[in-house]
Amino acid sequence: MSHYSKQELLEMGFIHVGEHCMISKKASFYGCRYISLGNNVRIDDFCVLSAGSEGIWLGNFIHIAVFSSLIGSEKIVVSDYANISSRVSIYSSSDDYSGSYMTNPMVDGEYTNVLHAPVKVCEHVIIGSGSVVLPGVVLKQGAAVGALSLVNKSLSEFMIYAGQPVKEIKARKRDLLVCAEQFEKSWGTQ
Repeated sequence: MSHYSKQELLEMGFIHVGEHCMISKKASFYGCRYISLGNNVRIDDFCVLSAGSEGIWLGNFIHIAVFSSLIGSEKIVVSDYANISSRVSIYSSSDDYSGSYMTNPMVDGEYTNVLHAPVKVCEHVIIGSGSVVLPGVVLKQGAAVGALSLVNKSLSEFMIYAGQPVKEIKARKRDLLVCAEQFEKSWGTQ
C-alpha cells in the first residue's frame, strides 16, 4: 500500500488524524507530535513536514503536492480547501543572511539570528508550483499565487499574485465560494 493507514499515522504520534487522509509513505515527517491532519488531507510523495513546538495545522480538504515542504519553529496553518502545488516551500523560520551572524541549524543559537514567525494559508488559497512562502505572512482567503513566486508579504483576499517578490496582478473570482457551499452540502459537512 502506498499510503499510510489511519492506525499507522496515529502510531507515528500525530496530534490528530482526520478521516479519509491519503498520506504517502514516501513523505517525511519530523515532530509528528506537533502536526495535526484534518479530514480529507492528501500529502504526496517526497513532501517534508518538519514542525517545531508551535506545530503544523492542516484543515480539511487539503492537498500538498509532490516535493513540497512546510518547515519551521513557528506555527504553520493551512486552512480548509487550500492547495499547495508541487515544489512549494513554506517556512516559518529563516536564517539572517546579512553576514552579521552565522547560519545553519547545527550552530548554537547564540551565534545565529533566526527569524521565527507564523505563516497562515487561509481558506481557498492556491500556491503555484515552485513558489516560496517566507515567515510572517498571511495568505488571506482566496488568494492565488502564480508559479515560481516569492511570497515575502501578506496577501489580500481573492487577489491573484505572481513574481519575485509577488506583485498583485488582478482580482480573483469568488464563484468558488458557491461551489464550496454546494460541495459541503453534498458531503454533509455544514
